[in-house]
Amino acid sequence: MNVIVEREKGLLELEQRIGDLKSLSEQHPEASFTSEIRALEEKCASLQREIFGNLTAWQKVHMARHPMRPRATAFIAALDEFVELHGDRAFRDDAAVIGGVGRLGGRRVMVLAQQKGRDTKENVRRNFGMVHPEGYRKGLRLMRMAEKFALPIITYIDTSGADPGIGAEERGQSEAIAQCILQLTKVRVPVVASVIGEGGSGGALAFGVGDRIIMLEHAIFSIASPEGCAAILWKDASKAEEAAARLKLTAGDLKGLGIIDEIVAEPVGGAHRDVESTVASLLREQGRALDALGVLSIERVLEERYAKYRHIGSWQEENERMVRGAT
Repeated sequence: MNVIVEREKGLLELEQRIGDLKSLSEQHPEASFTSEIRALEEKCASLQREIFGNLTAWQKVHMARHPMRPRATAFIAALDEFVELHGDRAFRDDAAVIGGVGRLGGRRVMVLAQQKGRDTKENVRRNFGMVHPEGYRKGLRLMRMAEKFALPIITYIDTSGADPGIGAEERGQSEAIAQCILQLTKVRVPVVASVIGEGGSGGALAFGVGDRIIMLEHAIFSIASPEGCAAILWKDASKAEEAAARLKLTAGDLKGLGIIDEIVAEPVGGAHRDVESTVASLLREQGRALDALGVLSIERVLEERYAKYRHIGSWQEENERMVRGAT
């Protein structure tokens, strides 16, 4: 059960009572419910601070997995225009990946997005956002098309990981992911990657190599899920909460480590409580990133991209030098 959803129940009940009282007040203006409404609003604000004021890493994992969290389609729908392109030209179209040409702030862009479902039926169709090899190969095709037509690439990352099935392995899952990562390291257009929910494992990294990486405040980005990490390290998935803390998977952790570049604040209570403002904030930040990259020559963009990824992990090398010097 989602921890955040459980803790939200009391808050939602309070908000419903406030809404009912306001509606009743409008219907019967002669009756005053002002004091009752004010008291409930104060209680509601206090409960919001209690629930969302200082979320742990594990609670942020549940926030990133919230069933009402905005999916990639919410951000794509807010673009000035979008034309979806289908298929990998080899096997089939993968509904877990949405790709196509769009327009952001008057600028044409290539969009690549991982899409989870909102209900069981859509989740089955989207494979719960777990991308198949043909989804990554569709992405690879569109990356090359973006380079051909000089279109900046924007990505939306929201997956617990790539599809782990036997069929996916038979069709070259790891090779398809590796090809996407390789292409993004060298593609001759600016790339802005955005983590909007879960960013899990290589399945997320395939669309996550960017000149700028943006994360929503309560999104997560990690080499493995907390449950998977706990099962690997301790042979005990129940230690997922401890694994979440150690993985440094929150936006704040990753910004501190220099792995991501910007954090987009979410409304109090999470992105799902004000989808419109969350979408607008992220698109605005993507536009700023593209503006900053647009003034650079493509050679400079590639040099900085190379330096960015060479720098990640350099603190480990420094620690090793210190240890060798001490001995």
